[in-house]
Amino acid sequence: MSALESTGNDAARDRGFHRRDLFKFLIPSLIGVSLFLVPFQVGDTINIGMGLMADGLKALLDGALPAIAVFVLCLSVVATLYIKVARPAWAEHGVMRDMFHVGPVWLGMRLLGAIFALMTFFQVGPEFVTASFTGGVMLNDLAPVLLTFFFFAALLLPFLVEFGFMEFIGSLVRKPFRVIFNLPGRSAIDATASWMGSGTVGVLITTQQYETGFYNRREAAVIATNFSIVSIAFSLLITSFVDLNHMFVQFYFTVVVAGLIAAVIVPRLPPLSRKPDSYYEPVGCQLAEKRTEEVGLLRYSLLQAVRRAEKAPGPRELARNALFNVADIFLALLPLVFAIGTVALILAEFTPLFTWLSYPMVPVLELLRIPEAEAAAPATLVGFADMFLPAVLATNIESELTRFVIACLSLTQLIYMSEIGALLLKSKIPIKLWELVAIFLLRTAITLPIIAFMAHAFFF
Repeated sequence: MSALESTGNDAARDRGFHRRDLFKFLIPSLIGVSLFLVPFQVGDTINIGMGLMADGLKALLDGALPAIAVFVLCLSVVATLYIKVARPAWAEHGVMRDMFHVGPVWLGMRLLGAIFALMTFFQVGPEFVTASFTGGVMLNDLAPVLLTFFFFAALLLPFLVEFGFMEFIGSLVRKPFRVIFNLPGRSAIDATASWMGSGTVGVLITTQQYETGFYNRREAAVIATNFSIVSIAFSLLITSFVDLNHMFVQFYFTVVVAGLIAAVIVPRLPPLSRKPDSYYEPVGCQLAEKRTEEVGLLRYSLLQAVRRAEKAPGPRELARNALFNVADIFLALLPLVFAIGTVALILAEFTPLFTWLSYPMVPVLELLRIPEAEAAAPATLVGFADMFLPAVLATNIESELTRFVIACLSLTQLIYMSEIGALLLKSKIPIKLWELVAIFLLRTAITLPIIAFMAHAFFF
């Protein structure tokens, strides 16, 4: 070993980590950043590395994806019924138990999703299910995109979440989170996980932190309903669907600004402001948030990241976890999205329900100078069922400005029952259905004027 290398290694040890541990943090994290967070121009559109992979797989499989979706949905039902009846030992604990030992409501949702998919694929049954703008949208338009996008997201997400990048960013922004949002600094990691991975990841982290005593009831409810931000990848999916890829930077900037303002205001209003500051009884308060190393913030954040990287799983465990994540998304989440999404589209297309509910929104949209206000009004509320549905309804709107506003609003509302809402109601975080409705409406009332102002003032 040369004198120079020896000196470098000694200096690294003085800072609290070895050089090889620094590389274990840097290399995977840089791969993750390049795949998820670096947008670049591809022809006339903006894309990210993971998005290109998903598009490539989608082009390769093309017409086979609807059939694959039907198979996955049916497999979910068959596997769930078999495991609940036969109770094999390998499915009685851990991830497999969480995935398949579900209650009757969630089993019913999986069954309904499979039935809708089969009816649509074989064009058997009532038209309100099999029509191209209800079941057809879910099976032929949404399911193929979800299969390809979330396949790569689940496989590649460990590059961001397992090797210290979340700890690095989270440590850097801990103080602002405490000052601005009145939340523990570690909640920055939840927001980071949501932004870079998915809102589901953020909710799962929040639930785990609440159940282990690091968040109290108010903090857990606030974080789960205000920081479960969709990923850049899903945002790209939305812009692609509403033909706004050429405005992705403006779109995402608007979502970020409106979302941050709502995250400051909504927790200070009922029902979240009335949540108690008590902790989960079985564990109590376990939070002791302070810096122990007498070093600068950047060096401390780097130290936290390297320590996390030191504990990262090996390649075999990473591959195993990634495959379980893919299975969980395909077999547990996709059926739920398909069932609730189809029902919501049926209600939106074949009943006047969302039109009736959205009547008060028409004058609001007109006041905000949003073109095609009557056509856009139902899309401002249908997002409570599923975040993707406003984009589906917006495809029929000619005004680019209106599509922009609806797409941004759908991402800032955050509460949607097909995923985030279902997870929260299943969790131990004390939050009720009516509270989710109230938070959804509050976020709509706060973010819609902000989005409309930014669209008029800066982009159109």
